[in-house]
Amino acid sequence: MIIPSGLAAAPGTAWPLSSALPPMGALASVPAIARAHLDVTLANWQLADLAEAGELVVSELATNAVQASTGPTGGVVYVNGMMPVVQVRLLSDRVLLLIEVWDQAGGFPAPRRAASGDESGRGLHLVDALTGGRWGWQPTQGRPGKVVWAALTAE
Repeated sequence: MIIPSGLAAAPGTAWPLSSALPPMGALASVPAIARAHLDVTLANWQLADLAEAGELVVSELATNAVQASTGPTGGVVYVNGMMPVVQVRLLSDRVLLLIEVWDQAGGFPAPRRAASGDESGRGLHLVDALTGGRWGWQPTQGRPGKVVWAALTAE
């Protein structure tokens, strides 16, 4: 589990709520699956007020993970003959929602300037705005890739 420094669970609690999707092939369907999982999970956790912002954040992070796993022509880049995978995990202490998206791709996420009229390139700026700058990434331990995380607070 990746718990970014400064985002410990509320005092006196651990992360009592946790839900993870199994690893999925890095395909274009991942963001929609991640959004649906987030919606159902937050409804079960009675945190539906975070659903709208959470959908945007998980969708952007999942989209970036899939894009990082594809080549210049948009096709999946196989690693040792295997399709790379993406995994999504949600954690909450009923105040904070932590969204983690793991991928096996190298590199690191960085906000970039979108070209005028270009629909891509704005995702991490959106994540930054929705989370108040509470997002980041780190390399995974013991396996290739990285995890990108973002935190939202229930009101």
